[in-house]
Amino acid sequence: MQDPTNPESGWQQVPGTPQDASGSGVPPSGAGYPPPNVPPTQGGYPPPGYAAPATGLTPNAAAAIAYLTCIPAIIFLLVEPYKRSPLVRFHSIQSIALSVLWVLVWIVLGVLFTPLFLVGTWGTISLISQIVKLAFFIAWLIAIIQASQGKWFKLPLIGDFSLKQAQK
Repeated sequence: MQDPTNPESGWQQVPGTPQDASGSGVPPSGAGYPPPNVPPTQGGYPPPGYAAPATGLTPNAAAAIAYLTCIPAIIFLLVEPYKRSPLVRFHSIQSIALSVLWVLVWIVLGVLFTPLFLVGTWGTISLISQIVKLAFFIAWLIAIIQASQGKWFKLPLIGDFSLKQAQK
């Protein structure tokens, strides 16, 4: 289809692009899709110097990000508006508690594995450590998925503690 305003330009309508009901090739109003929350101006574009308002993360996203390391979890407990969200507080505290539990378990296993290491039972040490790693990985992964869905998923041993701390 040729450009209706300039038939000699060689311009053609791309198939599948919006047209008005008359088929003239002029896109319907709003086809430029200005960003949301933009004040209306001439042509539908934001005025010069306009900056979109900062919205931050949703509580579900912040709760899931809290599990990536202890650093975001601590930040979410200290920074507004996340420290006021019960869901983010719960998952941040549970993330920190999971990390502390992980360190404590590896210290205990290190003490218990020392006699086995000296005796030379490498297979037993390897098997137990792989099972513990897998258990922590699965718990961590489930916690991230549940947090991203906005659920209050409590991990065994640390979930009740985290819930009590989040409610303070």
